[in-house]
Amino acid sequence: MRGRVLITNDDGIDSPGLQALAKMAHRQGFEVVVAAPMVESSGSSAGIVATQSDGRVVVEKRSLPELAEVESYAVAATPAYIVLIASRGAFGEPFQLVLSGVNHGANFGYAIIHSGTVGAALTAVTYGCPAMAVSLDVGLNVRGDLHWTTAAHIASTMLDEALGAPPRVAINVNVPNVEREKVLGVKRARLAAFGAVQTNLEVGDGYVRTTIVDHSDEFEPGTDAALLADGYASVTPLQAVTEALEVL
Repeated sequence: MRGRVLITNDDGIDSPGLQALAKMAHRQGFEVVVAAPMVESSGSSAGIVATQSDGRVVVEKRSLPELAEVESYAVAATPAYIVLIASRGAFGEPFQLVLSGVNHGANFGYAIIHSGTVGAALTAVTYGCPAMAVSLDVGLNVRGDLHWTTAAHIASTMLDEALGAPPRVAINVNVPNVEREKVLGVKRARLAAFGAVQTNLEVGDGYVRTTIVDHSDEFEPGTDAALLADGYASVTPLQAVTEALEVL
């Protein structure tokens, strides 16, 4: 065995992307444990929110399709909370790696601050465990097949980078929603100035309303957003919360 790996996400325990990532890690020789939210927790960032019953967080043992041999749990909590309690031994011995995803939708640009997928990975590295967040760029209007196995395959090629990253650095991977052979390559990218989900704001009498808009024609070359739009998988190292030592 290559070590223990925790698989989580923010789309919920029944997500096909989660199962694709877990299958990949299992095939790669890891001892896999799945612990994911009972319901979708998208946009939860690194929030540590949980549903409690008599002061206890609800945890249900599950058996996932085609992963009967993998220990799996549905947790009434956000992915960051799941990673936090995992670091304290909630799911057994310490993990050597946390994999978060495969997310239904890209997580790029500075808007990743809102992502539960990325929040789980940053929580992991904050507490000393290497981590990688993996997302599939399904776009705003999903048509046709979703290529979860493409994202899982690209993630498999980045495992050594994730395991060998400097302390408190997580790897963020975004993959085009195409067949594996149509991915043009994997490229290091810097963060775009904005994220995959952009909004227009309408303010009225007693309400506000947001609508999602597409800014794909404004991507700056060399950013994760631009590379993904051009057909490449993007890889961006992310640093967990640290002091700004040169300030004040």
